[in-house]
Amino acid sequence: MKILTINIGSSSVKYALFENKKRITKGLVERIGISKIRTHEQALKIVLKNLTKHISSLKEIKAVAHRIVHGGNYKSSVVITQNVIEKLKNLQSLAPLHEPFEIKGILLCKKLVGAKQVAVFDTSFFTALPEKAKTYALPNKLNKKYSIKRYGFHGTSHNYVAQETAKLLKKRLNKLKLITCHLGNGCSITAIKYGKAIDTSMGFTPLEGLVMGSRSGDIDPGIITFIAKKEKLSLTQVENLLNKKSGLKGLCNFRDMRDILKSRKKLAKLAFEIFCYRAAKYIGAYITSLNGADAIIFTAGIGENAPKVRERIISYFAYLNIKINKAKNNKNAKIISSSKTKVLVIPTDEELMMAKETLRLIR
Repeated sequence: MKILTINIGSSSVKYALFENKKRITKGLVERIGISKIRTHEQALKIVLKNLTKHISSLKEIKAVAHRIVHGGNYKSSVVITQNVIEKLKNLQSLAPLHEPFEIKGILLCKKLVGAKQVAVFDTSFFTALPEKAKTYALPNKLNKKYSIKRYGFHGTSHNYVAQETAKLLKKRLNKLKLITCHLGNGCSITAIKYGKAIDTSMGFTPLEGLVMGSRSGDIDPGIITFIAKKEKLSLTQVENLLNKKSGLKGLCNFRDMRDILKSRKKLAKLAFEIFCYRAAKYIGAYITSLNGADAIIFTAGIGENAPKVRERIISYFAYLNIKINKAKNNKNAKIISSSKTKVLVIPTDEELMMAKETLRLIR
């Protein structure tokens, strides 16, 4: 069965084509809206044209799997129906950088491909979080009325690297205590105990937690009303500020860690330190939650490719005798530690997980 996986963002479309679990090809169309590619429909047409180099007809594609950031109360992947689309529309405000474009991708693929479509949710890995970890200290009637709780995100990635860690260490996943660090433009850290997520840094929306490319991460909630009053901003404008103009971008005007590492500016160096310190704080908290960790895993764009970031974060755990092997770290080796607690670098493969989920549902 040929499966097309689509990961659509505000300015990009990442895709892969599988024959069952075997990847045939993959690619990325980016800079949508700021290049000759003006719309997502144009981008998807380019994707489909690229696929004709590998298949004789689009009719060979039997399913399209979509990465959906916010799945609300969906506990697992689902075949997309009109009812599912309507529910996703109601979640758009909770993931404004992703959900509107993902819905657009679903509608475009329905129009251009016509195959069955599957939604693979970032949130489903976290549906079994303990009550003490997912419940906010708000009035219970509001939590229940609006389904306010910690949903967690990047679940497909955290799940994948946890499974790969078990394989690499030649141990059963249900015997391991892991801390997985998905560090990219969006960032999250998850505590995984015996294969189950028990806590994660992102919450009701992807805005909570670590400092990210343009997201603030954790802040004092009082800052929201303070800025709104002082700058005479609406709540929507403040939300936009926290999602699109904060984080690394807000601190030093760079949202890409590669630019920050190259820069000699004081603000860039400060942004680097804040980014690493915040990550270390969460890892430290999760070592406590897990009562010790067997391994700390780095993945995604920064996690996989920035040795200086990994080294700085792990430096905070010298008191636990967790050590980095500099030579292995600089080579982005899979195991970069020289300590009992392993430190690993595992490239994520959300597309493969999406293909597996689609096979499970369609078959």
